[in-house]
Amino acid sequence: MLIVTYGNFAWLYYHLDDHVKSMHYLEKVEDIKQRFPTQSPTAFHAEVYGEMGWTFLMYSWKYIETAKECFEKAMKEHPDNPDWNCGYATALYRVEYGSNTTEDSPAGKQLRRALELSPGDPYIMALLGLKLADHDRLTEAEELIERALMISDKPHIIRYVAKFFRKHRSMTKPINLLKRALEKTPNSAFLHHQIAVCYKNKRFNLCRNRGQNINREEVEHLLLLAIHHCEKAIDMRPSFIIAMIDLAVLHAEKGNLTKAEELFQEAFQVARAKNLNLQDVHKSYGNFQLYHKRSESLAIEHYMEGCQIQKDSKVGEKCVQRLEMIAKRRTDRNPSDGEAFGILGYVNQLRGDKLQAIECYEKALLHNPGNDEFLTALCDLRLSLH
Repeated sequence: MLIVTYGNFAWLYYHLDDHVKSMHYLEKVEDIKQRFPTQSPTAFHAEVYGEMGWTFLMYSWKYIETAKECFEKAMKEHPDNPDWNCGYATALYRVEYGSNTTEDSPAGKQLRRALELSPGDPYIMALLGLKLADHDRLTEAEELIERALMISDKPHIIRYVAKFFRKHRSMTKPINLLKRALEKTPNSAFLHHQIAVCYKNKRFNLCRNRGQNINREEVEHLLLLAIHHCEKAIDMRPSFIIAMIDLAVLHAEKGNLTKAEELFQEAFQVARAKNLNLQDVHKSYGNFQLYHKRSESLAIEHYMEGCQIQKDSKVGEKCVQRLEMIAKRRTDRNPSDGEAFGILGYVNQLRGDKLQAIECYEKALLHNPGNDEFLTALCDLRLSLH
């Protein structure tokens, strides 16, 4: 879109103190606006909204909502534009990513719409395949995934195809696919991280399926491969929070708890600075405290922090489940554990079961009568019922 390009050049030359060239491109922008006027002096052309949508989409996950709004505005004028429908489908897919959605979610519907308008688009096929797989439509999903792979072997297509096979099939195929993509884009932090995840999962499956009859050397080799690719990912993208978390977990499994702690603290620092993936860090650090450091109290603290960020996400629900597991295990051991009943009250409150939450908080106060936190929560719940 020329108006966007000329506008960018005008901005660039202005900041380079070349005001003659800056004015030249501004005049070009003004000429286009006069020849193709919009209905409102504050509105952009649909083409500009479309370009803005793709720019926000490619720039950062933080701008997904803005990208979605741009595509919506572009499609008001041209609802059947294939490119903008594709962008809108991508934005919706990312908005819903990590959330508990239904099969007929806006992203699912829009992905089908985009595929109708662009029936040979492997990118849309791959995204729709992943979306269907999330709702156990595996046969239809795999058909789309295989079609996408037959049409294109571009790295950004392969990575989505590999994700499907990693989540729903064996690890061998996604590893081979990702290595093939890595040959074309050797400096891709994302691909290195995905390979690391595959090796981590392959190691986990090997230990789970073979029980005591596992090959220790193979398990150790897979762990080292996973660590290697995670480190490569972080070297290429130092602020790669999810890769930091995975590397911390891998070092914990290797027995290097000091290194794991360092990586978690670094992940917390980056996540807070970027306001990104903080819930993931709390959840994984809670697991680290529970299963490696044997600190139940710190695990509870971080699971609760994770819940408070976004309780209805998949990661938030995992934090809730961990809290419930810890609390039930404690009440089974000690029916007079007031703190455990307080945790169950909190869990039920998050899930919207107010009556069950009230019952749990009453039991918590019965065994721990001086707890102001439980009393406040109980009073608030009782008031909310009236």
